[in-house]
Amino acid sequence: MDNVVFALGLTLLAGLSTGVGSALAFFTRKTNTRFLAFSLGLSAGVMIYVSLVEIFFQAREALQSDLGDVKGAWVTVIAFFAGMFAVMLIDKYVPSGENPHEMHSVEEMTASAGKKARESALMRVGVLTALAIAIHNFPEGIATFVAGLKNPKLGLPIAAAIAIHNIPEGIAVSVPIFYATGDRKKAFWLSFLSGLAEPVGALIAYFVLMPFLSDTLFGIIFAAVAGIMIFISVDQLLPAARKYGEHHVSIYGLIAGMMIMAVSLLLFM
Repeated sequence: MDNVVFALGLTLLAGLSTGVGSALAFFTRKTNTRFLAFSLGLSAGVMIYVSLVEIFFQAREALQSDLGDVKGAWVTVIAFFAGMFAVMLIDKYVPSGENPHEMHSVEEMTASAGKKARESALMRVGVLTALAIAIHNFPEGIATFVAGLKNPKLGLPIAAAIAIHNIPEGIAVSVPIFYATGDRKKAFWLSFLSGLAEPVGALIAYFVLMPFLSDTLFGIIFAAVAGIMIFISVDQLLPAARKYGEHHVSIYGLIAGMMIMAVSLLLFM
């Protein structure tokens, strides 16, 4: 139960960081693109390293101990790619016009402040944007929860990486919602609440999966989590950093994230 509370707490903190990004959008006048690019690269580096070096192999070890070497290895690989395809399907069915991973800047919001109030039709766009990020955050919540539940030493860096990822994502969501509504408070709260999809995903995982938990199920989920985090990194985080125009800075962040993750895993061996 202590691990469950810990894992839920990690997921809640990771989700609420979307609100931090949303608040930054309203209290700053200029987007620090170098900082955001480095942060997104750092987050990607942590997730890629921990997925390929630690989570995938822990999943395979658990599955091979239950299913045998050959069958366990196959199930690990299938679950890994199934996690990727699950996030791919979410991306496919979220309209690109409302995709929250389309990066925006604070300057856009300042430029739009003098425009007249938005019509009710644009409010629909704002709501769809909030819904889109909620859908994208759902598997991230499951990934953070399962990692924290299975291995708290892995849960902390994963939650931190997803939280870092959610801060610029909060900015990316607040700006188009502000365009749609003309209301800063509404943009903040819709963005903030959309981040709660992560702890909701964790709760659903807890109530649905906990009664059936076994080493085999943990191994399958863990392998899928690795796939989810790799896809998020290469499809969302690194391309988003490039859109801020700081390609080399994002790669420096990627390398730093991998180094930090490598050292932390060695320290807690």
